[in-house]
Amino acid sequence: MHLTPIEFKLLCLLSHNLGKVLIHIYITQNIWGKSWDNYIASLRVFMATLRRKLEPIPDSPQYIQTHIGVGYRMMKTE
Repeated sequence: MHLTPIEFKLLCLLSHNLGKVLIHIYITQNIWGKSWDNYIASLRVFMATLRRKLEPIPDSPQYIQTHIGVGYRMMKTE
C-alpha cells in the first residue's frame, strides 16, 4: 500500500496512541509543527484519504473513529 509522507505520519501518530482520542491541535502540531485552523481542513482531507486506503468500508470505519469537533482515535482490533 502506498502512503504519502503525511498519511504515514498520521498512521504512526494514531498507532502510537492506540485507543486514545487525539485532538485536532495535538495532531496538527505533531504533523505540521503548527496548530493553525487551516491545517484542520487539510487534516480532514488526509484522514479521508487514509481511511480509503485502510478501511474495508470507508463509510463505516472500524480502525479510525472521528470524534466530531474533537479529533480522531485509532481503535484496537482483535
